Amino acid sequence: MASALVDQYFRQRALPHIWCPGCGNGILMRDVAQAIDNLKLQKDKVCIVSGIGCSARAAGYMDFNTIHTTHGRAIAFATGIKLAKPELTVIVLTGDGDASAIGGNHLIHAARRNIDLTVVVFNNSIYGMTGGQYSPTTPHGEFGMTAPYGNIDRVFDIPALAQAAGATYTARGTVYHVPLTIKLIEDGIKNKGFSLVECVTDCPTYYGRKNKKGGAVEMLRWQKECAVNVKAAAAMSKEQLQGKLIIGELYRDTQPEFTEQYQNLINRLAGNGYEG
Repeated sequence: MASALVDQYFRQRALPHIWCPGCGNGILMRDVAQAIDNLKLQKDKVCIVSGIGCSARAAGYMDFNTIHTTHGRAIAFATGIKLAKPELTVIVLTGDGDASAIGGNHLIHAARRNIDLTVVVFNNSIYGMTGGQYSPTTPHGEFGMTAPYGNIDRVFDIPALAQAAGATYTARGTVYHVPLTIKLIEDGIKNKGFSLVECVTDCPTYYGRKNKKGGAVEMLRWQKECAVNVKAAAAMSKEQLQGKLIIGELYRDTQPEFTEQYQNLINRLAGNGYEG
């Protein structure tokens, strides 16, 4: 039950959260907690890392080992934590701008290394905390405070970017598809390597209002109606998939994990009598 999750996994003194009415970030935060609970992970063996942005607030509400870092650097901090304490389950909660704009270089190199992190991207298609500037995931032609005449950039497909860089697990869920999103986060945590789960969330305050998407109900209805499971998408044409949102497990592979290789290197050097 939701109340049991709050009692066990959240800092109740920090609640209620400060996200705008209708924002999906609270749902995604709960999804992460539910995934941790389903996997029966020990709280003191979990570390939640966040950067800057609306999504980053989650680290302050969740009752684990948590660290709220600087803009775009959550994955860099998480990399250091995982190398220092490889026994920890390290989960990064980040936004579309935090992860793929200022933090994009950290994202691709953590994926390249295949370090055992689970990165959960709260993708609301906008910079919500700082006033509604367009982000790397704002759709072409849509509006933001810094795109008053429409965004002319092409959109980043963050899971595809992570896969191309070397991630061994990528997936996409939504705020509407709660059971699926929880399962994808669970599978990302269980994957021995770099995992990225993009979670499409709604921002009625900035993105929705600026682009006449309606309120939270209308934006969640869009997720329901436009989402296509990856298995169904495989049988659809490019034209049929136009404007659709492909959800589910997108990619899975097995490759050597970075912290294990690092420890093997240390052991090998120690065995050769190398003392530094």
